Amino acid sequence: MDSQRLHPLVAIVGPTGSGKSDLALCIAREHAGEVVNCDSLQVYRGFNIGTAKLGMEDRQGIPHHLLDILEPDEIFSAGEYARRGRLTLQAIASRGALPVVVGGTGFYLRALLDGLFEGPARDEGLRLRLAAREERRPGSLHKILGRFDARAAGRIHRRDTQKLIRALEVCLLSRKPLSDMFASGRAPIEGFGVLKLGIHPERGALYRRLEERCRRMFAGGLIDEVRDILSRGCPETAKPFESLGYKQALRHLRGEMTLAEAVAETQRNTRRYAKRQWTWFRSLSECRFVPA
Repeated sequence: MDSQRLHPLVAIVGPTGSGKSDLALCIAREHAGEVVNCDSLQVYRGFNIGTAKLGMEDRQGIPHHLLDILEPDEIFSAGEYARRGRLTLQAIASRGALPVVVGGTGFYLRALLDGLFEGPARDEGLRLRLAAREERRPGSLHKILGRFDARAAGRIHRRDTQKLIRALEVCLLSRKPLSDMFASGRAPIEGFGVLKLGIHPERGALYRRLEERCRRMFAGGLIDEVRDILSRGCPETAKPFESLGYKQALRHLRGEMTLAEAVAETQRNTRRYAKRQWTWFRSLSECRFVPA
């Protein structure tokens, strides 16, 4: 890296609950590093318990970036994350420190390191129509995307409604396959030598850890955290409320499910989410996997 004048950068990936934050702290502590968040929910203020966000006392005095930068009702895209993230990486490198990027949002990491194409702007009317169709006929968006762009459909899970909506939005507005635009319009990050580390947990142990973490979240005040966020004027339609744990807590407060049902559904869906994450990260190029 010295001969190429590249600054080292470590990116840590893996399924939720696999120990990414612990590894990031260890590397940053041993190698004069600073941590850069790559989780699409931890960017929001007030969403702490359900995102397993490290508190100030748990950060061991190590600088953390791109945490708590948005209000819950603000729209934030992967492109904007990449823009802010690259500025943050450059600032860390200018101080001679090691950037340690950590998080489970694979699309954010890809945008940060590989760049994104310049896609069409959001069309809220189209997005609402697509969301309504998926609600009426679950699975229909994935089938439609498969006809427009089979490669994109192969990379997006049929339950990932937000990514399906964006993919179809791009196809319909640009009249081009998303995969073609993505392949031709990226601008990879420059000036950094990137080491990608993927944490490879034993599945049974991971699932047990996730079940216990979900129980601790609800026992540790997740319901009260949601009440507090709502009391400050955040609408129930804010995007972070679509996430695991928060969605179930909100439904519990509405009287749509018991607390036990909320915990059980969060546990089940978190296991499924971890499985999807692991499938995605295994396809990540030039990633070195280490045991959990």
